[in-house]
Amino acid sequence: MKNLNLIHLNGLRAVEAAGRLGSLQAAADELGVTVGAVSQQIIKTEKQLGRTLFERSPRGLVASEFGATFLPRLKAGFELIDQAVGTARKRDEGILTISVAPVFAARWLVSRLDRFAEQHPGIRLRIDATTTLVHMDASDVDIGIRVGRGDWPGVTAELLLEQEVFPVCAPAMARQLKEPADILNFPAIIDGRSMFSWETWFQAVGLSGKVMGERHVFNDASLCLDAAIAGQGPMLVWQTLAGDSLIDGRLIAPFRVRAKTGFGHYFVTAPERRDGATVRAFKQWVREEIAGSMRRIDAIRGSRNTFAD
Repeated sequence: MKNLNLIHLNGLRAVEAAGRLGSLQAAADELGVTVGAVSQQIIKTEKQLGRTLFERSPRGLVASEFGATFLPRLKAGFELIDQAVGTARKRDEGILTISVAPVFAARWLVSRLDRFAEQHPGIRLRIDATTTLVHMDASDVDIGIRVGRGDWPGVTAELLLEQEVFPVCAPAMARQLKEPADILNFPAIIDGRSMFSWETWFQAVGLSGKVMGERHVFNDASLCLDAAIAGQGPMLVWQTLAGDSLIDGRLIAPFRVRAKTGFGHYFVTAPERRDGATVRAFKQWVREEIAGSMRRIDAIRGSRNTFAD
């Protein structure tokens, strides 16, 4: 590997990132440096190689004739290095590290983990409960579950469940709700960090533009749910948040209409990392559990008079 002694590896990293991402700014963002630093690294590397790698144009960086053959090989080399580093970071192949939002972990995932352990006794789970979308390539997280539009940069997103929202409330309050407009008589419990508002559901039931009073505002959806269970007001929820509370009768969904938000639950994984057996097993298990939860929620409509037409 005597050729590598002639070139600074930081310069090659800058060249590879700029070539793969197509711009100095994108490369700077990925490497955590300034645009000027990336530009200087590329210039130094071109001098060390004695070749021009990029043509500067109004459209940005365009690979030179030599760069068009050099960059794919450089990219392949860094991918192998990345995989090697990844194997070193992986302390135990029997441990699956999962990144999920705290509310999803608390209200849906944790109560079901015994069933996963029964089906896959050889896999231990490590739950990283955070609202931050971690850098999958630069961490030991194997898979994440996130709510959004599935367009996060730097990850592969696979739709798990399309998000739908609907009101829920305590049983005593539900008895006073005969038609959707009746819900306007009650002050709502508000999730201050929600990605949608009551207007999403109001549009679906012909109440667009109507405004509810507010009982309490929380910055955590799990606290909102506890307030709804305590009878403090109706809350607008999604399936995985309130599913178990609906199934066990602590909450009632008084109306059939569910409104799509444009968001969904997604599996997120590193784009350059192929799913291993443990990741595939977890994905399959979650899909089966989600499907079972949705069937049980739908069955409530037939077994209890908890949804009004």
